[in-house]
Amino acid sequence: MTASLTDWNPGAYSSFRGLRLRPALDLLMQTGTPPAGDIIDLGCGDGAMAAALRARFPKRRLVGVDASPAMLAQARGYDATAEADIAQWQPDTPPVLIFSNAVLQWLPDHAQLMPHLAGLLAPGGILAVQMPRQSLAPSHRFMRDIAAALFLDRFDFSGYEPPVWPAQTYWRLLAPLGTVEAWQTDYMHRLDPADGAHPVRRFTESTAMRPFLAQLTAEEADHFRAAYDEALAHAYPVEADGAVLMPFRRVFFTLTLPV
Repeated sequence: MTASLTDWNPGAYSSFRGLRLRPALDLLMQTGTPPAGDIIDLGCGDGAMAAALRARFPKRRLVGVDASPAMLAQARGYDATAEADIAQWQPDTPPVLIFSNAVLQWLPDHAQLMPHLAGLLAPGGILAVQMPRQSLAPSHRFMRDIAAALFLDRFDFSGYEPPVWPAQTYWRLLAPLGTVEAWQTDYMHRLDPADGAHPVRRFTESTAMRPFLAQLTAEEADHFRAAYDEALAHAYPVEADGAVLMPFRRVFFTLTLPV
């Protein structure tokens, strides 16, 4: 994960571990077998994927890389960890797999970033990436709309561009470098009832809401949450059992370099 004004909260993030882990496991199942060498879990967070990566590649050196000290303090199962800004990170030796789940959406300039990461790989290496592409859905669009309406002095989204591209755009970018597979999946998340909050807000407040809350006072944050909850209630109505269904779109790609 990338560095921020305030560190990540591992407990809040892990409360939806199952929903967040499934796309990572789906990506892993579509990642081929690289040659011998180091495996990098880029944006490893609290180490949610360490065991699965270890099981898939049992004889490889596994390194977790993240910008969050709080997350790295919880990470287990790696041969080594490194605290680093992903945009500036450089491996000691070229890895054979860079596996990145739900982190690169926080970084800009994907036209430069993705080829840069590919360039860090050893020959025959694999870049495997999953990113949420949810920014135009109500769950994320409402945050921008409400922040701009309530706090125009701090939030201006004119000219906003989604941070994650369609899958075919990554395919076109990376195809000259090797063999690319790219796809998109819409997951249907069932979110349990949450005391004092709309369930979608509980899901987003440990991730997508963080940059908004970082710019608000406690009183302003309460006002923002109340308006967000009200808007979410219309877009994501409560089901008969009290749960809420939230469609969530994610983009995946793998790039395998020639040997």
